[in-house]
Amino acid sequence: MRTADIRSRFLDFFAARGHTVVPSAPLPTPDPTLLFVNAGMVPFKPYFAGEAPPPWERATSVQKCVRTLDIEEVGRTTRHGSFFQMNGNFSFGDYFKEEAVAYAWELSTSPQAEGGYGLDPARIWVTVHHSDTESRSIWRRVAGLPDERIVDRGDEDNFWSMGVPGPCGPCSELYYDRGPAFGREGGPAVDEDRYMEFWNLVFMQYERGAGPGKSGYPILGELPRRNIDTGMGLERMATLLQGVDNLYEIDETRPVLQRAAELAGVRYGADPEADVRLRVVADHVRTGLMLLADGTAPGNEGRGYVLRRILRRAVRSMRLLGYEDPALAELLPVARDCMAPSYPEVADAYPRIAEQAGAEEDAFRSSLRQGTTVLDTAVARVKESGGRSLPGAQAFLLHDTYGFPIDLTLEMAAEQGVEVDREGFTALMNEQRERARADARARKAGGAVDTTALRTVLDAHGPTDWRAWDTLETESRVIALLGPAGPVPVARTGDVVTVVLDRTPFYAESGGQESDAGVLSGASAEAEVLDVQRPLPGLVAHQVRVTAGELALDDTVHAAVDAEWRLGARQAHSGTHVLHAALREVLGPNALQSGSYNRPGHLRLDFPWRGALSTTARSEIEEAANRALRRDLPVGVRWMTLPEAKEIGALALFDETYGEKVRVVEIGGAWSRELCGGTHVDRAAQIGTVALTSEGSVGAGMRRLEAAVGIEGFGYLARERDLVARIADQLGAPRAELPDRIAGLLDRLKAADRENARLKQQATSARAGDLASAAADVNGVRTVTTTVSGTAQEARALALAVRDRLPADVPGAVAVGTEDGALVLTLNARARRSGLNASDLVKRLLDGRGGGSPETAQGGGLGREGVTAALTALPTALAAG
Repeated sequence: MRTADIRSRFLDFFAARGHTVVPSAPLPTPDPTLLFVNAGMVPFKPYFAGEAPPPWERATSVQKCVRTLDIEEVGRTTRHGSFFQMNGNFSFGDYFKEEAVAYAWELSTSPQAEGGYGLDPARIWVTVHHSDTESRSIWRRVAGLPDERIVDRGDEDNFWSMGVPGPCGPCSELYYDRGPAFGREGGPAVDEDRYMEFWNLVFMQYERGAGPGKSGYPILGELPRRNIDTGMGLERMATLLQGVDNLYEIDETRPVLQRAAELAGVRYGADPEADVRLRVVADHVRTGLMLLADGTAPGNEGRGYVLRRILRRAVRSMRLLGYEDPALAELLPVARDCMAPSYPEVADAYPRIAEQAGAEEDAFRSSLRQGTTVLDTAVARVKESGGRSLPGAQAFLLHDTYGFPIDLTLEMAAEQGVEVDREGFTALMNEQRERARADARARKAGGAVDTTALRTVLDAHGPTDWRAWDTLETESRVIALLGPAGPVPVARTGDVVTVVLDRTPFYAESGGQESDAGVLSGASAEAEVLDVQRPLPGLVAHQVRVTAGELALDDTVHAAVDAEWRLGARQAHSGTHVLHAALREVLGPNALQSGSYNRPGHLRLDFPWRGALSTTARSEIEEAANRALRRDLPVGVRWMTLPEAKEIGALALFDETYGEKVRVVEIGGAWSRELCGGTHVDRAAQIGTVALTSEGSVGAGMRRLEAAVGIEGFGYLARERDLVARIADQLGAPRAELPDRIAGLLDRLKAADRENARLKQQATSARAGDLASAAADVNGVRTVTTTVSGTAQEARALALAVRDRLPADVPGAVAVGTEDGALVLTLNARARRSGLNASDLVKRLLDGRGGGSPETAQGGGLGREGVTAALTALPTALAAG
């Protein structure tokens, strides 16, 4: 049975039993604790945690998941995969243990002809929590399982919680006995390779308190509504039903593995180490495909870094198998064909996926060539010095400059028998991240608030009555006042606090749109609104600075959005939609927005594309955007189901979570149609203008457009006009002739630079001859020491020129210093054969500050006196050898 058929059979089974089929959420998740959805229940967390009312009593889904904590184990064991799919059925206060057990048993064991999976009931084992006698009894009654195939286990294996205070409960897991060929007899407690877990039933019936780990925390009592959360591993069921050994050999992964083996000229199963690499390729190519399909782009932080790491591990594994050519273009189409039966959007998005993956592989192949040389040199130095550990600074350089993920540096260093100072690398990474965080904090005027306190507010008062789409002003009540340490009774002038109102007109930052600015004013206080966020689903929190008086809990305030700010924000957000549509009109559908940010007067838009846009393309995009403004296209909002929105071609943001009804913003009907929760103008002409201000790279295969809009757009164009006018006046030329006039000036400057370089070379050559003829004999070494008034590069050029004029049959050494404190030392071939080493000499002269090759080395930061001392000490160093 194909994996796609196993998937559809699961959904059909539960749909026929009253479950709403919920589409898989995108892999990127808005959950601040996660980068990607890593379990089937993650999209349902707000309902289980009581943060939002569930839209259904029963639901079923097949959820795409990515886990990367075990990424180093991928391929080395046959139980780890970074991408997997979780079939699940969920009950929100409806049915409980008896029905969940009955459904799982029926679907697992019913004949395939009757819609089941046809597993042999005599080979199914289950585990239950040791305290859960009710589940044991149900398994005996519903499934007829004997006691010896119902195994008691402890908290580590059979008790579930989210790891924080909230719902929890025992679970029951189903295992299938694959037979003696896979391991020892005795059930899942003895061997989980032979007895493969394929389904976990979680019975949420308790509320837990605070506490570490998987056990030891207090159970506070029964939940008011008992819930069911189950997860069947789709790949595991495919492994069982397709009669293969592991998840790498099922129909959705084996074709990729086989194609990789063909390209590399190896046979799967012939060599254990090659098998590991083939499994890494099969897993990572599929994972990369699915992440790219869901809008993640390779990058240096967060989700982008995970994707970059996965793609680069796949490429490197192919190189280790002996395949040197670009690999992803050969492998991704195979993965696409495997996954498209279940996820047609993979095929639809494939041109964009191929573009981004190809750009990433090209960048990595270039980085690999450069970085490998750097790493090999660094490893050689470590070994020469008798060390065993590559410095953390070197690993950080490889990461920061050459794009080497730390795991790649660890792997490559280990292959050469060298460890890496991981702590030193981590410290440098933390410093870099802290600088970024400090910069972000500097733009905010206060600290974060513990979400536990906010959850208490949400539980007590319910969701915020949010009016941002309808009005700029509301009369509101302060229902929570929070400082960094928790609730406070009052905030005084100068205090920065988080305020929760029962209703608000303020737009909370989301969908790329910055939050509103404005004020809260009451009988005894005035407060400036600095930031507005949604820290929990349904709850809007305002960060404010009290500017006058005292703001207290239960105060009535007038909440007023700055009307000019909102107008600017609406222009910028609508302008982003217009620019996106114009981009796709000019470049085609692969130019799909992968990130955006807009605030009053400014917008930026990221999209996958190889290479810089031409001047013509930029002009055409800007013209297409402003043509829409001139036509004054209508801007409308419609609510519909997600399938209906997809049917009419509405574009969705991949990192957003959508409910049963979605908000579709249209500009000119089908010309621009996107799912969006932001604020917008009523007609396109209200945007004013869209003026492109820059276009550049933000990573391999990713470009960024920035534009000024509204009054800021007109201001930008006015400043450009004034600049052109000043240049025309200075050159005394009409504006139309400026390009030719400036090109002529540049040509003359280049000619002057070439002449200057020629004269410098002549002077260097003449000086080099004089210095070489005046070389002193130091212990049998023809030696020249001198200084230049120029740069270290000029010192190097002079040193090499002098060295090449010294007699070839006599050892020669040349040292040239600069006035700003650099020193270059070079040796001729005869000096090298006599045992001298330029790098060692420079380190000796500069107390370890400097280095290079045995032939030429340099150091810096010495100051004029330091250079003089080093040149003076050179004869002694040469005499010492």
